[in-house]
Amino acid sequence: MTPAASVTLKSYADRICQIAGARSDPVILLGHSMGGVAITQAAENCPDKIRALVYLSAVLPRNGDSLTTWAKQDKESMVNPSTTYPVADGVIGFKPQYIREAFYAECADDDIAFAQSRLVAQSTEPFGAPVLTTAERWGRIPRYYIECARDRTITLHLQQEMQMQTPCRRTFSIDTDHSPFFSAPQHLADILAHIATL
Repeated sequence: MTPAASVTLKSYADRICQIAGARSDPVILLGHSMGGVAITQAAENCPDKIRALVYLSAVLPRNGDSLTTWAKQDKESMVNPSTTYPVADGVIGFKPQYIREAFYAECADDDIAFAQSRLVAQSTEPFGAPVLTTAERWGRIPRYYIECARDRTITLHLQQEMQMQTPCRRTFSIDTDHSPFFSAPQHLADILAHIATL
């Protein structure tokens, strides 16, 4: 198992490109939350393997942006220094008492228990690492955004501000929390099925 402290934005992007490269046809990548940074860099690194990008209540960075670039602007987010704690050098955790409200406010108890049992401490490197993108590579790939209107992790205001700075072909909206794959799975699946036809 890879130690958490050694995980980087580059390692995320490399792994995504490795998996996409094993497919015979270009793939649609969905990035949720901080995953938006990872799919952005992956799309720059292997654009011929990517058919489209879907940002699900995710960070949507410009060239040179990091997750931190946008996170520090989100004053209403529940992910902040008061809700996180250092686990070790370069690794942080999230305080358990804030997990439901921040990530799973609209989710069933069983789903929250399932998700919480899989939450792990994370490397801080991908938070501060800037993406490096170009119009010729990442910029040519169709982008779609799925907003989560009651998100307390990446608030709707910030989701919309990022889209203003980096427009997407189309925006969809779900009136739910940060985790629609639990709180509104059918609605999310319907949107994704529709995007696959575009």
